[in-house]
Amino acid sequence: MTIGSVLEQLKPDFPDISISKIRFLEAEGLVTPERTASGYRTYSQEDVDRLRYVLTAQRDRFWPLKVIRESLDALDRGLTPPGEGAEAVRPQPPRPAEDPDLPTAASLTRSRRLQLTRAEIATAAGLDDETLTALETFGLLRPDESGHFGEAALAIAHAAGSLAAYGLEPRHLRPFRTAADREIGLVQQVVRPHRGTARGGGPREDPTAEVLRLCIALHTALVKSGLEQP
Repeated sequence: MTIGSVLEQLKPDFPDISISKIRFLEAEGLVTPERTASGYRTYSQEDVDRLRYVLTAQRDRFWPLKVIRESLDALDRGLTPPGEGAEAVRPQPPRPAEDPDLPTAASLTRSRRLQLTRAEIATAAGLDDETLTALETFGLLRPDESGHFGEAALAIAHAAGSLAAYGLEPRHLRPFRTAADREIGLVQQVVRPHRGTARGGGPREDPTAEVLRLCIALHTALVKSGLEQP
């Protein structure tokens, strides 16, 4: 858009706006339109929205340019803009989005009553006997007292089989078991004082599943954070 088109968009809400005002805000670094090869300014819709934010902050909130500049910087960094009526509120850090792929506390403690033989889990996961033996050797698969494998073991076997396509062998996956065991040990240590009898005499609600859910959420966030690093 040309500066004239921008002026037409803003005039209905800001009758006092002028080309010189827009250029002043540009000079203050609050909006940075692109320029053509011949030097003419061109504005995007994002530039118009930015100008509208600046003008609204001046008119309705009486913010000085320094505060507006700080708020624009916050918006550029992903903070949440103030809602309607929040005249004295600057952009705020957003609440973390719920990850739909994370398990719930209930799902961590609820599983099907599944008992698979060694041959059945190998067939279900598409693993050969050598790979299955390696998964047992490195502690990733652990049969129960009857020698059967449950639903969680099936998920582990499937994941290991899929990772094998990328060159990850069972010996490479041992750190995952070590980390999981340490995490479980930490959770058990943390929740132990919260078990027992409540004040009213009844049993306390076991917080193990919820603490585990939070640990998994932390682990996932750490991995995502690491992937965001250059």
